[in-house]
Amino acid sequence: MTDRIEVAATELRPLLEEFIMWARANAPGSDPELVGPAALWHRLAFSQDLGTWKRADLRNLLLDRMPKVVEDPDAAADGMLSAVDAYLTFLSQTGRLAEGSDSLTDLQAELDDVEDEFVDLMEELIDGVDDEEEAGDLGDFETYADELAELDTIRLRPDSELAAAAREAPLIAKARDLAVWVGSGRRVGEDTLLSDAEVEEALAAVGLPRPETEGPVSEAVPYLWNIWNLAVDLEFLEPGEGNTVTVQDDTSEWPFDDDDDVLDAWMLGLHSVDYGDPELDDYALTMALAGLTRGLLVRLLLAGGSRDRDDLSHDLAETVADLDELGSDAWEAAGDPLAPAIDWLIGYGMVEVDGKILRLTPLGTEGIVHLVDDAGIEVDARPAIEAMSAHELLALSSELPEEEADAEFAAWMRLREPAKAAEELLEAAGEDESDALIRVQAASVVGTLGEAAVPAWQEALKQPTLRPYAATHLSQLEVEGAPEPTQDDTHWLILDMWTISAGLGRSEFVSSLQDIGPDMVSNLLEVIWKIPHAHVEELLDLISQVHPDKQVAKTARRALFKARSL
Repeated sequence: MTDRIEVAATELRPLLEEFIMWARANAPGSDPELVGPAALWHRLAFSQDLGTWKRADLRNLLLDRMPKVVEDPDAAADGMLSAVDAYLTFLSQTGRLAEGSDSLTDLQAELDDVEDEFVDLMEELIDGVDDEEEAGDLGDFETYADELAELDTIRLRPDSELAAAAREAPLIAKARDLAVWVGSGRRVGEDTLLSDAEVEEALAAVGLPRPETEGPVSEAVPYLWNIWNLAVDLEFLEPGEGNTVTVQDDTSEWPFDDDDDVLDAWMLGLHSVDYGDPELDDYALTMALAGLTRGLLVRLLLAGGSRDRDDLSHDLAETVADLDELGSDAWEAAGDPLAPAIDWLIGYGMVEVDGKILRLTPLGTEGIVHLVDDAGIEVDARPAIEAMSAHELLALSSELPEEEADAEFAAWMRLREPAKAAEELLEAAGEDESDALIRVQAASVVGTLGEAAVPAWQEALKQPTLRPYAATHLSQLEVEGAPEPTQDDTHWLILDMWTISAGLGRSEFVSSLQDIGPDMVSNLLEVIWKIPHAHVEELLDLISQVHPDKQVAKTARRALFKARSL
């Protein structure tokens, strides 16, 4: 969202909230939510004054602008005109319809005149036959879905490194300083968030110079408003009662001590990359360059993390010219369109510059992977091998084909002594007693380490969830003094395998039960209910529902009753 949209939305919010309350009593058949987009685009494209409405502007808004920006044409066809009618009536009755506007009667007549054409336009959108359907912007990741899917594995840095980098992001520090300056309960204006005097104070608080301008200072500081928006995104600022904003209590503590808190905050502000898009005086030209910063990021990712600035600029210039008939004009009008995007990304810790080479930082790689994932596009991103914890390795490997999983394990093991690897893997396997798959994977890998794993197995004997595996492997290794596996140990292993099989789906689970035969299953059900396994009741219930042998299902129900009675 550009600064202009954010400011307009802030100006409109109190008025729309009052209208919603008014509509409940005075226009209950209208949908007030449909008014917001129309009022916003009226303010952006046709009138600086929220209360000035003209017939011609109303027609252009509904027949030219709304078909391009409406999100739900079906809902708009059904209710937007009646909602706008209610809104204009509200403005008139409350004295908000400004002098110089056309009369309410004339505006309502215009709504009647455009109704049929407006509904036809919405229906064209519904049917998907609009010949002027707009293409995605420069930041539309879907355009690159196939290329992203073909990327080599992307290795992500550990949270500790990313958090350390996020703490150094200068834009977050500026957002903090601005929020602290705002303080508690600062009232914001209706025409602009801050007065010129307040703007000058805010500029000083975040270390920005006062611009040389003959007009209002508030209209010449888009960068300050972007920092304001970032402070809202980061939850450093939040709306207060009435038309006020308030700093959050812990804002002044940034950079936070806890790595998770730091990264959570950084992720909240990640979508601020859109604030790097150029803003021009002409709104249509600004929109032609929408998504530029995301487009820059995805191109860096596709190029392996770095590209020549001139080459990148040429690539984006060609793309924007193809996407929008005003693209070339917008690119020329912006002068150096990449400059604000690069400046913002550097400030957010995502990009670094080396001469003419732009390069993603580890934080930038993490961020663009998250943005792509948010867009519903999968990329193969994994923690760096040297930074991967045992639990991350086990969790990742459970989702990979066998050959890839083996390669991950082998690379991870090469960085550790066998005894240390065994210790880490079994500690990870013991973290969650309900995760049978992690236990089985860890036991399988540690089982290949032979005598080097004996100390880790002996330690694992102390944990009920790992004891069955430890006793089994120590017995196989013929370790002196090691306990022999008990029948309960065997039953635990069976329950773990059933848990994994059930996780694969009903048919796989039934097939695994049939493999061992109904008699063996029945015999197990007579005793296995006693095992204090996290999934025993769930498994007994499932067997009672899906086993094709009615006698086995009956035995499972009886065993379930016993287990629940313990």
